[in-house]
Amino acid sequence: MVEQGELAKEQAHFDTAWDAREKSRQLLQGAWEAAGGPNKVRALVKRNGELKAKQLGGPEEAVAFGRFDRDGETLYIGNHCIANEDRDLLVINWQADAANAYYAATVQEPLGVERKRTYATTRNQIDTYTDTLFEHLARSLEELTGPEQWGVDDAILDDLEAGRTGLMRDIVQTIHASQNELIRSPIDQLLIVQGGPGTGKTAIALHRISWLLFNYRDRLQPADCLVIGPNPTFTRYIREVLPGLGDQDVRHADLRSLGPQRGVGAAEDRRVSRLKGDARMADLLRHALWQRVGLAEKAERLTLGAEGLGPSAEREEIEREIDRLRQGTYNDGRTSFRRFLQDQVARRSRSVVTAATIDNALERVWPQATPQSFLRDLFASRERMLAAAGAVEKDFTVSEIRRLLRAPQEKLSLEAWSDADVALLDELDYLLNGRPTTFGHVVVDEAQDLSPMQLRSIRRRSRSGSMTVVGDIAQSTGSWARDSWDDVRQGLGSDLPTVVEELSLGYRVPRQVYEFAAQLLPVAAPLVTPPRVVRDGPQDPELIETASEDLALVAVRAARHHAGNGQFVGLICCDELRDSVVEQFRAHGISYSDASTGEIGKSINLASPVEAKGLEFDAVVIVDPAAIVRSSDRGHRLLYVALTRTTRFLTVVHDGVALPIEPMSPDSGLDEAPQVLTIASPPETATEERLTDVVAKEGRADRRAIPPSSRAVDRLTRSAAREIAAEVRDALQPSTYRNFLVALCEELGVDLDGTS
Repeated sequence: MVEQGELAKEQAHFDTAWDAREKSRQLLQGAWEAAGGPNKVRALVKRNGELKAKQLGGPEEAVAFGRFDRDGETLYIGNHCIANEDRDLLVINWQADAANAYYAATVQEPLGVERKRTYATTRNQIDTYTDTLFEHLARSLEELTGPEQWGVDDAILDDLEAGRTGLMRDIVQTIHASQNELIRSPIDQLLIVQGGPGTGKTAIALHRISWLLFNYRDRLQPADCLVIGPNPTFTRYIREVLPGLGDQDVRHADLRSLGPQRGVGAAEDRRVSRLKGDARMADLLRHALWQRVGLAEKAERLTLGAEGLGPSAEREEIEREIDRLRQGTYNDGRTSFRRFLQDQVARRSRSVVTAATIDNALERVWPQATPQSFLRDLFASRERMLAAAGAVEKDFTVSEIRRLLRAPQEKLSLEAWSDADVALLDELDYLLNGRPTTFGHVVVDEAQDLSPMQLRSIRRRSRSGSMTVVGDIAQSTGSWARDSWDDVRQGLGSDLPTVVEELSLGYRVPRQVYEFAAQLLPVAAPLVTPPRVVRDGPQDPELIETASEDLALVAVRAARHHAGNGQFVGLICCDELRDSVVEQFRAHGISYSDASTGEIGKSINLASPVEAKGLEFDAVVIVDPAAIVRSSDRGHRLLYVALTRTTRFLTVVHDGVALPIEPMSPDSGLDEAPQVLTIASPPETATEERLTDVVAKEGRADRRAIPPSSRAVDRLTRSAAREIAAEVRDALQPSTYRNFLVALCEELGVDLDGTS
């Protein structure tokens, strides 16, 4: 029960803090007027004042969202620190060490906190508040509800019920104790966070940056942090979170922009995409680039002049200088080799040799290259590809080289670069020009699909290996879909300790929706443990069966219905049906935003399952789930992604199969659908909230391991065998299969009959 006298007292504190904040804002914004010196100095003072004023938050924001009482002291918690003229703290910012107890206190471990109060506000006006009295709760622990023991209070549940928009919000008011621990973990580590749909992994990563910037401000500035998302749509979705927390200059990028040439998402065969992402490509590119350097095969010397006239240098001398310069980058070596040629002219010629003559000789030995021109020409030349592949320690097959070949466009500007090409261009840029701009801390979201080449690209941008990497193995669907984080950890190659954490509470996805989607897990991701669901939704999933030719029409009508009720809607379909859906939108005059262009609107949004990764909507409409499954060899994972994008309503429009999974028989090799747990029952132990795997340089130590079932392992074995068999059939003639198997068994240390 909210006491009116207490409410008035709290409002008075909010008003006092608001006055102090706005007075600080006026002083900061007007400081330039009192500044002396030249106009440039005054302009600098003005810019700095405006920046610091932004860091106070907007004048319409409430000064605080919570408070806690401990040891007779009351501390108010907000997004930003507020002090009065006497420097008395009226509100402390949530990142401060002093604020930790607000988030970390639980019924089992209250940390001395007597009361935790959470405010509901309209601007700076307190509407109501909710109290958690830890001492009282501890005395009646056995009588508490499951949510209370899990630390899920009304403030969290109310926030989850709030409608979504086209932008992600901060969660500072509702950070759970388990999330808080990850946010506040030390900077000097590679932190990998595994989390199912709606577990808050993206929010953790972004709030962790804000916390690091405050607590390591002596070594980390906003411009020294990089957030990498999977695509432009996702980047636009999360871009306002950090500025809202007062961190204005953190750089956001998507995978298509990590390099000298932005990718356009050009479509290509999955096998080609996987091959381009293979770590072997780094060696192939390096060999191909340096094979361009040197005298022509039959030339005995390099003459700096036309028609054999002018000074010259012998092949042996040229090759010795080239070998010396290979230690650096290609372009640094080229610059140094030009100086070498100039020295040869100065020592051996009394006549004037023009710069153009030297440049001509330089081009013959050490040709100029850009990442774009080099990769285009390389993929167009079978001879150069074979020569480079032959120098790689781990051989490429002829069929693999054939896959990589493509006809060049007439103009370099017309080349359509795929997502996989971007990482190759970045590798070439590194070989040509050296390491790109580095950052003190790097966040990578939706990391479960990254290829080894993309991991190399990301690692180059981390100065020390300090990174936060988040994702969900169950949503790994790309060319490099995986079943564990092991190769990601290895690919990032951090010298710092590695910690792998698993989030166990699912906040966003309603129970009814997750129970429906989780039936896919035995097929899609048998080793993944589903999160414990925090809340129920307003209704069960709506399953609408219709004729195949009407799928798009019915789906568009369903999306319009949800939007008409004020919901933020995602209509998700595979590429095969996109044109039909767009046609129905246009035929009915319905406005929509297209996620494939990087656009997210406030009403209806059209997206593929891949484009929808990481996004959340009030209502989701799925069009033809069977088509989504058919669209990829990881189709069940794509459908799982699509189904779990909603926070409230789910509509599935199908032509007979709402959830395309085969009935499970005892000999199918598949596990039964996992039971979706909720927080209705209390945790068995205080540590049940999160699973942790700590990996240090010396080895791996599991705090808690979940052994895979034998059926799941059998399925993964068969799946791996099918993939390898497909590669063998593509690369070898049937007559060589037995020799291949013999060689493979020798490598594995087993006989053909399977004995060791």
